[in-house]
Amino acid sequence: MSKRNFIKATLLSSASVLVSCKLNFANKSKTFGEKNMSFELPALPYARNALAPYISENTINFHYGKHHQAYVTNLNNLVASTDLAEKSLEEIIKISATDKTKAGIFNNSAQVWNHTFYWNSMKPNGGGKPVGEVLAKIEADFGSYENFVTEFKNAGATQFGSGWAWLVLDEGKLKITKTGNAETPLTTSAKPLMTMDVWEHAYYLDFQNARPTYIDTFLNHLVNWDFVAANLK
Repeated sequence: MSKRNFIKATLLSSASVLVSCKLNFANKSKTFGEKNMSFELPALPYARNALAPYISENTINFHYGKHHQAYVTNLNNLVASTDLAEKSLEEIIKISATDKTKAGIFNNSAQVWNHTFYWNSMKPNGGGKPVGEVLAKIEADFGSYENFVTEFKNAGATQFGSGWAWLVLDEGKLKITKTGNAETPLTTSAKPLMTMDVWEHAYYLDFQNARPTYIDTFLNHLVNWDFVAANLK
């Protein structure tokens, strides 16, 4: 399957995302496999205005249409005519993460992946307390949903500068972690389940410098718990 077709198939609809993202983010051998193909900006799993009023179409236009697109464009330019040009996105991230001479490649490839995961970590009419297996797992590993919320808010609020807050599965247990800049759990043994972008461009047009308000809004109105459930399996 080509890079172009994989991304389209993965992100065309919310329903297909729940299945395809779980399989394709986990199964590296089946992603972006064809030679001499350029990476393309993945389609959003919803319309650009679908997260309003919590995240505006204006923010999506800049964050997705310009920032995310720039990472894709930069990645293609950086890997062109190199031995990485035929690698999958996940392979590029893991190879470049351990090679300081490939810092630019890592930053752009990881940001392509992180942003794609972020878009799918949200949905219209999302947020609030999850149900079923996800809630049971959160209560078992954090003691309560309220404890999870406190820890997740703290991770997002205390990430100095740019970065990400993550819910991951690590050695069978749910954990919250945070990463700076383009860093990603994909380079560790932990399995990412959902993420919140805390780079300023993710929220500044809508919330200005009020990152805590953005975090509250993410948890109360945007989290895609169905995506978490699919990744948990």
